[in-house]
Amino acid sequence: MKKRILQIIAYVFFILLAIIIILPLVWMVITGFKTNQEMFLSPFSLPEKWHWENYTNAWSKGIGVYLSNSVIITVGATVLSTFVSCLAAYPLARIHFKGKKMWILLILGGLMLAPQSSVISLFRMVRIVGMYDTRTSLILIDAAFRIPFATFLTMTFYKSISYSLDESAYIDGATTWQIFRKIIVPLSKPIIASCAIVSFRAVWNELMFANIMLQSTEKKTVPVGLMNFQGMTTTNWTLVIASMVIASLPLVIAFLLLQKQFVRGLTAGSVKG
Repeated sequence: MKKRILQIIAYVFFILLAIIIILPLVWMVITGFKTNQEMFLSPFSLPEKWHWENYTNAWSKGIGVYLSNSVIITVGATVLSTFVSCLAAYPLARIHFKGKKMWILLILGGLMLAPQSSVISLFRMVRIVGMYDTRTSLILIDAAFRIPFATFLTMTFYKSISYSLDESAYIDGATTWQIFRKIIVPLSKPIIASCAIVSFRAVWNELMFANIMLQSTEKKTVPVGLMNFQGMTTTNWTLVIASMVIASLPLVIAFLLLQKQFVRGLTAGSVKG
């Protein structure tokens, strides 16, 4: 009986938590269909008329361009950081070599580097190599700041995989690359998905470097675009909110596609050794 009561309390708590999280999102979507007058006079009621043109106008005013730029930069940085992290984590977690501790400290030391402290040096480097105002520069910078955490997360997961799998594969004549590609990577899908989602979210919302490294309007990302968009449409807040709804869709879709692997990566291990 006591266990049943605790389960009911837990269910009620998580249902309330879900409602608290979902309600602001629902409010934002509905507000995108209102007029400015309805938004301020009746913020919590349904619109008298659903203004679909708010979303079409938001798209035509530039949110579509910002969205495509963010998708290119975010996907590029996420794929690059996740791939490099997986490659770096494997020898650090499962291969013994001289100077291993130094490399671990060097990579994890990147976690202590604040992005704000490197803005000037990175800006000068980008200008010197001729990559200023290019998406490539932002992809490389964003990926570099995501690698330390992703490497630490992946390395921890790799250590939980039984070392007997490597030994059996070596006996069968497999190379280190074959073991990594055919054994370790398939078992690491949950943690790879977790790293990808965390990196995707961080890069998608990144504002500082995107605002500094990109000058052309046609190359700006969603956060920078929304900041400028808000300044241009201060009298039409529903249009701004509609733009925010459109801009948040890729992040929601990415999580829905990878949510199963993401939860597994946070709560479960693999073959314990």
